[in-house]
Amino acid sequence: MLILAPMEGLLDFVLRDVLTRIGGVDRCVSEFIRVTNTLLPERTFLRIVPELANGGRTFAGVPVRPQLLGSDPHCLADNAARLASMGCDGVDLNFGCPAKQVNRHGGGSVLLQDPEVLYQIVRAVRASVPAHQVVSAKMRLGFNDDSTAEECALALEAGGASEIVVHARTKADAYRPPAYWHRIADIKAKVKTPLVANGEIWHVQDALNARAESGCFDLMLGRGIVTNPGLGWAIKAHDAAAQGLPIPKNEVRWQDLPPHLNTFWQIVSGRVSERHRAGRLKQWLNFLRKHYPEAQEAYLHVRTLTSPQDINAWF
Repeated sequence: MLILAPMEGLLDFVLRDVLTRIGGVDRCVSEFIRVTNTLLPERTFLRIVPELANGGRTFAGVPVRPQLLGSDPHCLADNAARLASMGCDGVDLNFGCPAKQVNRHGGGSVLLQDPEVLYQIVRAVRASVPAHQVVSAKMRLGFNDDSTAEECALALEAGGASEIVVHARTKADAYRPPAYWHRIADIKAKVKTPLVANGEIWHVQDALNARAESGCFDLMLGRGIVTNPGLGWAIKAHDAAAQGLPIPKNEVRWQDLPPHLNTFWQIVSGRVSERHRAGRLKQWLNFLRKHYPEAQEAYLHVRTLTSPQDINAWF
């Protein structure tokens, strides 16, 4: 199982749509939906996860699991129940976001300092979501250090989480390499709940190393697949070859990407405010140039453009 990660401000429904059209991922998790002290209307969920209007799947048919972020068990439970009624395969809970603003308001990775709160949140959400739908969670190894990583995972398991994604860094580590995949193996030795390894997977060899050190076969891909949209296919090709199975597509070349870049731009043009459209394209090209030398020229050209009309002409 290869899962597309949630990344606030980057991996939203636009990139989910395009990356799942390219293929190589089996499921997506949405960027977080912030829950404070109110039951959100369906339109809020649809704005962040428009796939809910398509049976909870992207245009390419890949399931999208909405993610909730908050700290009040009862309010999260109420919102999870509403989300579940909208047709997704389940609900994910965010205990990993390292953003200071999020943590300051009691959400994301700051909750890893209190395993009892993790337990109460998951238990309340699990009770509110129909049994046939999944409640999963994403955590880091800890807040300031990883001393309570196992205790936090046990709390999520006790609350009823049926899958836990572990980003193999603490909040203090942010996104700095390395990822401490071996600590996921320590967690795996304590919990029975299926675990997914996440963090610093940029290449096939990283995926193999993460599997070997974490003991997890399932992986969540984030910046690595934004940079190389063929990463999922490359991992699947390796797995198929290792099992003596037919090898699927094993790379996405630069010359394969222009139609997908155009699709990305068309979706951005229809769903994103005009002043932010050019920035979204520049953001993705900036990632792509780390993998594709040809993307450098495209990035340098588009970087000078500001109006949608100019970018339309470039396409």
